[in-house]
Amino acid sequence: MQARGVRVTDVDSRRLQSLIEGARLRVARDAGSFDRLEQHLDEADVMPAGHIGPDVVTMNSEVLVTDLGTGETFTIHVVFPRTADVNAGRISVLAPLGMAVLGRRAGDLITWTTPGGARTLRVDEVIYQPERSGRDVA
Repeated sequence: MQARGVRVTDVDSRRLQSLIEGARLRVARDAGSFDRLEQHLDEADVMPAGHIGPDVVTMNSEVLVTDLGTGETFTIHVVFPRTADVNAGRISVLAPLGMAVLGRRAGDLITWTTPGGARTLRVDEVIYQPERSGRDVA
C-alpha cells in the first residue's frame, strides 16, 4: 500500500511549531531539519487529537516498521529532540526517519533518505499511541 496523506494532531502541530520557532533562534546548524519539519506540517492534515485514528503515528508513538530492502523489522519511538536516544530506539522527529513516519498510518509505505541512499519502510503497526491511551488529547 502506498503512503496516504499525512495526518497530525492539533496538539502535536502546536508543539512542533513552537519547537521550530524557538529552536531557529538558538540552533542554526539544524535549520534544514526545521525547514523540512515545517514543510511536513504544512502539507499535513491537522485534526483534533481526539479524532485521530488509532493507527496514525503521532508524537511519542511506538511504531513497528519493516525495512523492505533488508527485511529487518524494528521498533522506534518518535520523540522530541530533547529525549532522543537512537540506541534506545527513541528517534527525534527532526531525524529523517522520525519525520518520515510522523503522521503515517499502519500499512503505509514510506521512502526516506539515509547517507547510504534511499530506503523504503512499511509501517506495520502503531504499538502505542498517546491519544489512543487518552493522553495528549488537549
